[in-house]
Formats: sequence, C-alpha cells, structure tokens
Amino acid sequence: MELIDTHAHLDEDAFNTDRDEVVARAVESGLSALISISTTAQSSRQTVALAARHRAVYAAVGIHPNYVAQAKPGDWDVVEQLAASSAKVAAIGETGLDRYRDYSPFNLQTEYFAKHIELARRHDLPFIVHCRESEDDVAAQLGEAAGSGPLRGVMHSFSGNLKTARTCLELGLYISFSGMLTFKKSDELRAVAAEIPLERLLVETDAPYLSPTPNRGKRNEPAYVRYTTSCLAEVHGVSLEEMAAQTTRNARELFRL
Repeated sequence: MELIDTHAHLDEDAFNTDRDEVVARAVESGLSALISISTTAQSSRQTVALAARHRAVYAAVGIHPNYVAQAKPGDWDVVEQLAASSAKVAAIGETGLDRYRDYSPFNLQTEYFAKHIELARRHDLPFIVHCRESEDDVAAQLGEAAGSGPLRGVMHSFSGNLKTARTCLELGLYISFSGMLTFKKSDELRAVAAEIPLERLLVETDAPYLSPTPNRGKRNEPAYVRYTTSCLAEVHGVSLEEMAAQTTRNARELFRL
C-alpha cells in the first residue's frame, strides 16, 4: 500500500535528534514520497537541502503568513531563487492568511499570499494554503487570483466549513486533511470530508503537529499519515487500500511527483 504525506515540517527542531530515522520509518511504513514544507527563508534552505539528501523527500519553499512580518530584506529573493533551484521543489508555501495569531499585519499577509500565488504560476507549481479563522478572506483572495487564470493548489489541514470547501473546489483546489480528522470532537469536520469528491482529496500529517488518534499527545511524524487515511476511508465508505491509492494518485497529479 502506497501513501504520500503532502505536508510535514521536517526541518522543525522536534526532529533534530532523529530526522533521518523519521524519514526511514516513513518509507518503511509505505510512503513513497513526503513533502517537507517551509515557513521562512532559512526554513526553505533547510528543506531544499533535506530533499536533496533523501530520495523520498520533496520540498515546498515559502514564508508562512505568521512569519512574513519577520522577513528580512532579501528573504523573498531567497525563496524565488530556491523555487527555481531544483526539480525536488514540488510546491510553493506554505502561504495564506491567519487571523488567529496576531503575528503579522493582515495587509502584509495578503501581500505575501499574492506573491506566493504569482511565484507558483511563474514556475508552474502548486501552492499550499494555510487558513486559520480567515475563511472568507482566503476565499475572496483566491477568487480574485482566479481572475488572472486557473489556480493549482491545496487547502492544507482543512478545518473549515462545507461552504468554504465547495468554494475552493470550484476554484480548482484540492482539500487536504490532517490528524484533526481523527479527533473525537471532529464530527463536523468528518461530515465535511464526506462531501469532498474522491479525486480532490489529499492526506497529510502536518508533523510534528496534530498527531492523529491513537497517537495524540505525542510528536507526529509522516508514518502516521496512515491513521488519517484510514479515517478518511471510513468516512467515504471505502477500504483503506482504495483511499490510499486514490489520495496517492491525487498527490502525484497535483505535485507532479
């Protein structure tokens, strides 16, 4: 059974003592690929280097909305250079909008969101969207961007409502679910997941965060994407093997792996 974790943060300090072993466990558990996501210019450098070192690892480069206010002169130039630096760069991001944490002025977030989408288009890469307590804002900006051409991207670790999901689907995006889908309190999210067409579903860990049941409270890692895939399969009334095959096909199509 083949799986792809479409969103993990392998450069995080939580993996400093066993990063290579984490990748090895992921491969041993059936992952053929995993995408390591960047949050800053330095994170982007580290992620590209990690992808160069591991056959199964691909990189996404970008500056997370919570960190755009901390970006130094030249940081965006670094991201642009890295986007063109390697065939192992599979995506741009993560980008998007966040009203939950007051780390970056909202107008600066929207500016960088637009820059990421433009960079993704320039290099014919998908973009990865972070959205927290800003669903209407994200939908509006995506709608505006769609006026300049088709969108190719994914709503990562989706936790929004069905209206937002349908808007994003209409705009051409994929919907990715993380370990939150497995949480006991996530009945509403599972109901939304049940409405997403099979051909638009992706799975992720967001490791080291959001560890799925039965590993809640522990550090998350890409090998645990199997639990979210199993939950998604149950929600859609298909076998784990069928859901694994479907989400793997979807990931390969979106990220051209």
